[in-house]
Amino acid sequence: MKEKIILIAICCLVLIIGCSSKNFNTKQNNTKESEIKLSNVKVTINDNTYTLVLENNKTAEEFFELLPQELNMSELNGNEKYVYMDNSLATSSYYPKHIEKGDVMLYGDNCLVIFYKSFDTNYSYTKIGHINNLDNLGKENIIVKFEK
Repeated sequence: MKEKIILIAICCLVLIIGCSSKNFNTKQNNTKESEIKLSNVKVTINDNTYTLVLENNKTAEEFFELLPQELNMSELNGNEKYVYMDNSLATSSYYPKHIEKGDVMLYGDNCLVIFYKSFDTNYSYTKIGHINNLDNLGKENIIVKFEK
């Protein structure tokens, strides 16, 4: 009888250890997938190449999944380029109060905006990421290419 109890206890222990290691491996794989999803994005504007560093949020993930994209972006207010995309993205909007040059935001759920000048704002946005060292993009409409 004692031998049966010991055998059952050993079997239970093996099952517990096996399940725990399986869950651990799944968590590691999910982390690696998340890192891949949130890698930087290559942005090409007027023959200049930049890097868009994505935020760690659902909106940035969904945007990344739509790539590659080539978008004709319109000028607005001497400080931003925008385009209404065909796809709506998840939002988590907030009032940033201040926009930094290079911020890439979502206005509403489908208006992608690249800001090329810093300024104060009263509008709400969902942040997608930031482009460092962004040039002044001028007063004309532009074509922007986003690539993984």
